[in-house]
Amino acid sequence: MEILTVSEMTQADQITIRRGTPGFALMQAAGRAVADTAEAMAGQGAILVVAGRGNNGGDGFVAATELAARGRDVSVALLCNRATLKGDAALAADAWKGEVLPCDPSAIGQPRLIIDALFGAGLDREVKGDPRAMIEAINASGIPVLAVDLPSGVNGDTGAVMGVAVEAAQTVTFFRRKPGHLLLPGRVHCGEVHVADIGIEADVLGEIAPRTFENIPEQWEDLFPSPQIDGHKYARGHTVVVSGDQAATGAARLSARAALRAGAGLVTVASPRDALAVNAAALTAVMVRETETAQQFAEMLADRRLNACVIGPASGIGKRTRDLVRAALQAECALVLDADALTSFADDPEQLFVRIKRQDDPQVVLTPHTGEFGRLFKDLAAADASRSKLEQTRLAARTSGAVVLLKGADTVIASPDGRAAITANAPPWLATAGSGDVLSGIIGGMLAQRVPAFEAACMGVWLHGEAAQEFGPGLIAEDLPDMLPAVLRNLYDELGIAY
Repeated sequence: MEILTVSEMTQADQITIRRGTPGFALMQAAGRAVADTAEAMAGQGAILVVAGRGNNGGDGFVAATELAARGRDVSVALLCNRATLKGDAALAADAWKGEVLPCDPSAIGQPRLIIDALFGAGLDREVKGDPRAMIEAINASGIPVLAVDLPSGVNGDTGAVMGVAVEAAQTVTFFRRKPGHLLLPGRVHCGEVHVADIGIEADVLGEIAPRTFENIPEQWEDLFPSPQIDGHKYARGHTVVVSGDQAATGAARLSARAALRAGAGLVTVASPRDALAVNAAALTAVMVRETETAQQFAEMLADRRLNACVIGPASGIGKRTRDLVRAALQAECALVLDADALTSFADDPEQLFVRIKRQDDPQVVLTPHTGEFGRLFKDLAAADASRSKLEQTRLAARTSGAVVLLKGADTVIASPDGRAAITANAPPWLATAGSGDVLSGIIGGMLAQRVPAFEAACMGVWLHGEAAQEFGPGLIAEDLPDMLPAVLRNLYDELGIAY
């Protein structure tokens, strides 16, 4: 589940070498792993290895040598002069006894498979000249590509395409994934990713201390709330969801139903007077309570059994929503701020951040999409447009004092303490009106069950994606809460939780 930056992966290599494993042995193991996948992809057809001058190219040479030893028809095209190769890459090239072709589009021919070993994950400059022409020709050929470590042209730390990038069908990486395997657009270029064991022991992670993780159950399973035979609804917490006026009640109801399905013992919609009848008529297990003013809301939250709150889904932009947020922060209940709650502070976000940081242990989750993020963190977003989504979210969490969840197909969750998680299970049909309201409710349901904010956000995003996968095409937001029982049942089975 750990994700390593390019420098952290280099550190893992160096630690392993320092412990006595030669660097060339790691390269040989990597090349063999590439050869294994290439054999499965190419069948009996010819294979072309396109190699660069660094260790990525060395992995390609090892794969070519291994495939040739297995009797496969392999050729190699090299981006540089063979005599200029150094270190382990030179050793790998020396072991290759076949012809080395110049690396230009004419070398592609008609192989069954191309192995892309041009650039490693550390590429931080735009691809130009001959390498760009070669990548464009590879993509135009329509031949399946197996990328070594990361498709050439993708930045391993940010997932950005550096001008142009190989479009791979599959990618073989080593020891752990990098951010570029999960962040967009890099993830699209990777295709199916295989993580190969090349002899690096897992205990090197203790020395590296990575702070980025893939958002999968293994990351948070120890904190996932499980049903207790002697449990009761009050032990499972009480989520409050703020409703908008009578013309804007649906979003709050979506959130409320999701919180209940996610496991909150009780859920109440705090409704303005003019929306009471609409909400009461549409809700059954979810309760409705009149909450016209911030003072009424504060009095409501004085009951400590109401321990989690969701504000923002169609709550309205302006003073009323700001006052309700202040009341919730004053009550120090766990809090999800979404949509209108975020935009309501866009003119002066610091007043929100200061109030969050006043708490001893803030359990606050901000859930912006890209537009809301830009409005709330405008100084951060404008400072350096080259920052990756991961970097931006991490800085936003530090700036605000809250857990920040930057939504999208590659949702990133970051904590003020520096931890971050990248999610990759969201299907395309989640892009539908109201799905974000459901996500806020799921997180609110987890917070009610006293899951810490960072893990509650991670759980919520993962469950949200799995619910969408469970339903499939044609999904609308109302479908998501009803998919949660099946998702939870599967998760309980996976985690060995009795129910």
